[in-house]
Amino acid sequence: MPFATNAILSLGAALCWGGGDFGGGMGVKRLGGSVRGALLVVLLGHSLSLAIVGSSAWFHGDPFPHGAPLYWGLAGGVVAALSLMAFYIALSAGHMGSAAAISGLLCAAVPAIVSAFTEGAPGILRVIGFALAAIAIWRIAAPGAEDAAKHTSDPLFEPGDLDQSSYHRSSLLALLGGLGFGFYFVSLKYAGNAGILWPLGTARIGSTITCALSLLFLYATKSAAPTETPGLTRKTLLWIAAGAGLDTTGNLLFIAATRFGRLDVAAVISSLYPASTILLAAWLLRERTTRRQMIGMFLALPAVVLITL
Repeated sequence: MPFATNAILSLGAALCWGGGDFGGGMGVKRLGGSVRGALLVVLLGHSLSLAIVGSSAWFHGDPFPHGAPLYWGLAGGVVAALSLMAFYIALSAGHMGSAAAISGLLCAAVPAIVSAFTEGAPGILRVIGFALAAIAIWRIAAPGAEDAAKHTSDPLFEPGDLDQSSYHRSSLLALLGGLGFGFYFVSLKYAGNAGILWPLGTARIGSTITCALSLLFLYATKSAAPTETPGLTRKTLLWIAAGAGLDTTGNLLFIAATRFGRLDVAAVISSLYPASTILLAAWLLRERTTRRQMIGMFLALPAVVLITL
């Protein structure tokens, strides 16, 4: 049952990615929510991921990829680094819900369009499932009337986090991040011709180099925010490590899912990850889960069923 396997792996990726995004967003928030802080979180997290994946590939004797799979992996890593930087800043700005919703919809839409051209149009039941999934993602994570009230219970909330300019900035960053994530999904699919481990390994090479060069540029030009980035504490490092571990697992599950079925199925189901981000925010930050979000989570269930038929 390749479609069932594809769906199960994709659901696992969604759970891990949601947790990874929450951990990364908390790490950036503890570092001041700055560009420099976001780059540092991504650099540390992806360096740890590269060490784990690279050593695992070496232990299993997987050959290093060449040609198109290598280029797809490296390109995806570069885009992923820039996208994660934008997304983590959006999360840390006090608008976790809207940022997760916008990025979740876009990172599903881009691979779905690519898959329609390369793998053929999906069946009518899958199209209905995709539509339900899109509604579910939006209802789970998009801001409602209670958005401001929810975020004021965040112990890390700062007055002014929810002003209009902050919201527009967060939405723009989430938009850029979502488009980048969509390209990253596609790149993992084509880099996956080289196996499971090295596609992610090559992507991490691209992302760590991009983050390192960007940080060097910021320090050399002093173009970062004028306030100093808070120091790395043990708790911040734990958030980063937890986010990196979950993100790495989610990526490997997604690559495996694309090898068992269509790219659009894997991408759309995996893009339900805002649900786990919201549930973690409710549990750890005491953010109240609204009726709107609960409806979205219930809608996700028939969406997954229709997509896998």
